[in-house]
Order: sequence, then structure tokens, then C-alpha cells
Amino acid sequence: MKKINASINHQLLIGIFISFWFFIFAYFIKPFDDGTINSRQWILISVGFSLISFLCYGLIAIIQKSVYQKVLKWNIGFEIIILLLFHFLFLVITYSYYKSRILNGGFGFLEFLQVIILKSALISTPIIVLARIYSVKLIPIQDENIVIRGENKLDILKIRKKDLVCVSNSQNYVEIFFLVESQIKTKLIRSTLKKIHKDFDFLVQIHRSHLINPSHFKAWKNQDTIFLTQIELPVSKNFKELLLSL
Repeated sequence: MKKINASINHQLLIGIFISFWFFIFAYFIKPFDDGTINSRQWILISVGFSLISFLCYGLIAIIQKSVYQKVLKWNIGFEIIILLLFHFLFLVITYSYYKSRILNGGFGFLEFLQVIILKSALISTPIIVLARIYSVKLIPIQDENIVIRGENKLDILKIRKKDLVCVSNSQNYVEIFFLVESQIKTKLIRSTLKKIHKDFDFLVQIHRSHLINPSHFKAWKNQDTIFLTQIELPVSKNFKELLLSL
């Protein structure tokens, strides 16, 4: 629960910061000032841009959370897509606001894109990136949870990543070995070792029937066997070099 609250709080702070920046951008820089817009209209424009930016960031935060819960990872590619999505949403909604009866703006779409959106994107993107990086650093590191799913609806196991010891093949199932209060537990899930390895690439294959979490490696028992936390497993020649290189 603390991790969820921290995530919500830091996304809220970024949204407020971005909306404040867009208010400053619109009111003081006046990106499309043609001399006919009075102070009241600039306030409407600035408040509108500010609220729209907050709304757009809120939407992408929801999308980001949904994507992360499904794939359980986040990388630079997802981050770029999120930034592009923010600017696209901001373009569509601000243009609709600009052409509404409230402002009744005179720019066409292409002119609006060139004069306003591209200018704001060039300035706001570095600010958004820095804000996201800084806000993440403010959140204490939490234990990362993983969710292992099988073919059946009831085949599901949610554990901390660091508690996963190994995964072994068991005919049409895989057997998950994990720690609960320092005691080893197991669960059978209808899946394949190949799929588990694809879903959780931090696991290392040491045998055609075994994947291990390398953080639980303790020592070599002999040339063909290793000790893990409360378990020992065979190592095949095909995967021995990979394990030695870790």
C-alpha cells in the first residue's frame, strides 16, 4: 500500500508542476500574441492550458500504471511513448479549447501546431523528463513484486522478486520454489519453462529443466551441482559457462 501511495503522490506532484509550468508559459510567454487578446482572455488561455496539461498527465499516469501492471517492467521505450502520448493528447484537447466559443481562436490546425504546440513541446519535454527522474529518486526503494500466471485462471502466484528461488519443469507444469518467512515453499502452475523464462528474463537457465534466481546462488557443490537457498540443483554442460560468467 505504501508503494501505491508513493506512486500516486509523485505522479500528482509532477502533474501539478507541469500544469503550473504551462500556466507560466501561456501567460508570460504568450506564444500566439497578435495584439488583440486582452488580459482576461490571457488568463482564460493560461488557466485552460494549465488544467488541460494536468488532465493529460493524469491520463497518461493511469495508462502507465495499467501497462506496468500487465508487463511488470518499464524501460526507455515505454517512457518515450508516454511522452509522445502526452503531447498528442495536449495538442488535441488544447486545439479544441482554442477553437471553442470561449476563445474562438483564429489559427488553423497546422498553424496552431507550429506556433504553439511545437514551441511548448520543445521547452516542456526536458522539464517533464527531469521532473519524472527527480520524483522517482524521492521514492524509497521498495521490494519489487512479480506475478506468475499459468494457463488456468487459478494458476497465479504473487511474490516478491527476491523470494523467488528457482523454477523447475514438472511434466505439463512448472514447480515454483519461493521463500515465505525464510522457509521454502512450492507451487505447481500449468505453464512451460520457456514461457516463464520469457516473462522473467532475470532468471538464469542452468539445465533444460531448471531456472534459477541468481541472487540465491550460494556455491558449487561439485562440477555438476550447485547450492541455492535451501536447495541444490544439477547444472548441465550446455549452461555451465553461462552460470560461471555471472
